Amino acid sequence: MILVNRYAAVMAAIGAMMLCDRPARAADWTPAVVVRHDETLCISYQAKLDGPNLMVRATIEPGWHTFAMDNQVRAEEKLAGKPSLGIDRPTKIALTGGLQIDGPWRQTAPLEFSKPELRWFSWGFERQALFSAKVRRSASGTVRIGIRGQACTETVCRNIDVTIPLALGKPNKEAATADIALKDLVQVR
Repeated sequence: MILVNRYAAVMAAIGAMMLCDRPARAADWTPAVVVRHDETLCISYQAKLDGPNLMVRATIEPGWHTFAMDNQVRAEEKLAGKPSLGIDRPTKIALTGGLQIDGPWRQTAPLEFSKPELRWFSWGFERQALFSAKVRRSASGTVRIGIRGQACTETVCRNIDVTIPLALGKPNKEAATADIALKDLVQVR
């Protein structure tokens, strides 16, 4: 039995080394960058280049939600100049390094979390959200994708300030992969 366990451990280690040693492909998501509240996982983010588009995926844990990139704009439209009790922090994504945004951001169609009787208007996501923008390469190396925002439950909120490193590698002239339906995303206001 000990021999079988050692064999399994050696094979697992070899497999892990092979995965870590291969160059990243365009279809690969980065390792997840996680956000926790105390010990509880709230949300995680991954990124990848998909053809000419930068894709950022948020995986939101049950009971948590996060907010749309245009949350503040949507809330101001609904308030029409009236004061609000507060506006949840929108998701903001900024790039440093070898990529520049070359078009509008798009996002999963947000859910409405508003409570009009309180003059509190908010839009966001549960379970998963996808953000996408066309990008242009300006250098090689590693891009740093900064994400700021907020994740909340019904009783607590956690500010988000994380960075995803994304190695650019060689330019990929291929079309976007079929696993992401960009037509299902809405343009950020």
